Amino acid sequence: MTDQHDPTENFKNATQSTARALSGRDDLDVSFSGHIAEMGDTSIRLPALPKDMSEDDTRFVRGLADNFALRLRYHDATLHSRLLPADAQAKAVYEALEDARIEAVGTADYPGAAANIETTLKRDAKRLRLHLVKGMDDAPLAEALRYLAREAFTRRPVPAEAAKTAKVWKQWIAEHLGEDGLEALHRAMHDQEKFARLAQQMIERMEMVATPAEPPRNPEDGDSDDDEDAKGADTPNEDGSPKTPPPVGSAEESDSGDTAEQQMDAQVGNDLEEMDDDSATSEDDEPRRNEPRENAYETLHGDYKIYCTNFDEVVQAKDLCDAEELQKLRKMLDKQLTQMQGVITRLANRLQRKLMAQQTRAWQFDLEEGILDSARLSRVVTNPLMPISYKQESETDFRDTVVTLLIDNSGSMRGRPITIAAMSTDILARTLERCGVKVEILGFTTRAWKGGSSRERWLADGKPQTPGRLNDLRHIVYKGADNPWRHCRANLGLMLREGLLKENIDGEALMWAYERLMYRPEQRKILMVISDGAPVDDSTLSANQGNYLEEHLRRVIHYIENKSPVQLLAIGIGHDVTRYYERAVTLVDAEELGGAITEKLAELFDEKQPARKKKRG
Repeated sequence: MTDQHDPTENFKNATQSTARALSGRDDLDVSFSGHIAEMGDTSIRLPALPKDMSEDDTRFVRGLADNFALRLRYHDATLHSRLLPADAQAKAVYEALEDARIEAVGTADYPGAAANIETTLKRDAKRLRLHLVKGMDDAPLAEALRYLAREAFTRRPVPAEAAKTAKVWKQWIAEHLGEDGLEALHRAMHDQEKFARLAQQMIERMEMVATPAEPPRNPEDGDSDDDEDAKGADTPNEDGSPKTPPPVGSAEESDSGDTAEQQMDAQVGNDLEEMDDDSATSEDDEPRRNEPRENAYETLHGDYKIYCTNFDEVVQAKDLCDAEELQKLRKMLDKQLTQMQGVITRLANRLQRKLMAQQTRAWQFDLEEGILDSARLSRVVTNPLMPISYKQESETDFRDTVVTLLIDNSGSMRGRPITIAAMSTDILARTLERCGVKVEILGFTTRAWKGGSSRERWLADGKPQTPGRLNDLRHIVYKGADNPWRHCRANLGLMLREGLLKENIDGEALMWAYERLMYRPEQRKILMVISDGAPVDDSTLSANQGNYLEEHLRRVIHYIENKSPVQLLAIGIGHDVTRYYERAVTLVDAEELGGAITEKLAELFDEKQPARKKKRG
């Protein structure tokens, strides 16, 4: 029975009630599970809630729900799909303008949603590093237009996180659209079709192709009863622009492409969208927003199912035991650490020297502009005809980096392996922090052996066939990337706690760590997995095919390695992980773990950041 005093349940119920009111759909179902957010005809799925939500987290989740709900109320998906330009850059601009229109119309009717949606926009802008752009080459046009259009439609200023991006494009956009360009869209924003036609005209003014992506007509077909919408194609609109005929037999086809497949750029799942299949991109691709495409969940998980997510948890390490016990466990770890201090510290020092060398400042001298070079002023005194010399700091190849260490907390790691993992990550985190590299330390296990509450629910439901994952996940945050090591050092002692280590469902843990990384603003992202073999959960494997968890893990690894900017590597302890991961090393003895971690990270920092599969902007 649901606890009416549970704040989390109250928040979920309030979010669902608000979404139903905003969308005007009493049958709308809002669920909280997994790591991505998506929308269907009668459903909204939001990411699973963390145990401790900050005020900013609360506004962000509400913003996702509000945005989806307003889209259901004010957006005609069939019309939108029919007029969507074929050109990738034009498509991104068209999507951005429609996003701004939906927000403007929706928040005018429901002002309470504005602050929540703005929180999602700020997070998205920060994740895309829009506050760090220096010129038009660094800033996507579609993103700039999204914020400038929002400013024109709602009279709310561009958030500080996106102000630089808007500024570098503002003059160019004004030159191409004219002073009245966005105002004309503003006046038409309550009529989606008229708005879309004007958007097409403006896209053409920006020297992009606004022609919708339509299948070619067969001239032998002629005018058929199945294509009645095309009969009015030659009739001009109110604004004088010609109507564009819909695709042949369009109504059903458009509906099928625009249901649960729309994604919001500000959500967790957008980071998966931007690295979508290469076959759908071109050399000049812009980021796509809310584009009809294969459902992100389907892309990543395929036939993988989760029977129940109600009992899953993402928990801070300090919340799993009291502070006194945590300190005792940390002291146990420190005693073990003294035995390996010398070996791992030497390796860590070598890694530190390598990183610091890549960050060494370099200067160019005798330039005509830059910073005044005071060391060369004496030449001007001795020879007044000598020009004043300037200097400028040159850019280094070192890129700001975040490293996530994902540690298998399964029962098979009990004993020496988990102790070595805790000690190695302890020293490595301190080393990287001294070098200015942010580190996140995560662990994954389950809440129970052989199923827990999820299995009990499955049994109570009559044991339906192929239920999918049948256990309660426990994902542990030992150290957040933004938290200083001194505040989190006690947390790693938790790994030594009796009863913590249970079963391991690697595929979902890997997706969780990956999506946390994709929220980060750093340019370079490294994910290191420390495990001792294949995923194992007796409850899940007994009710599904024997390789169920392993196949899902392979699918997730393939996605991250081939379609994302994250550099993934794995270290296996006692078991071969090279059959799963492209970049991996297998250790026979856990004692080698500290050296393997530092060696592999050193190799990664020697390499250039690999090019992303898909270019944004």
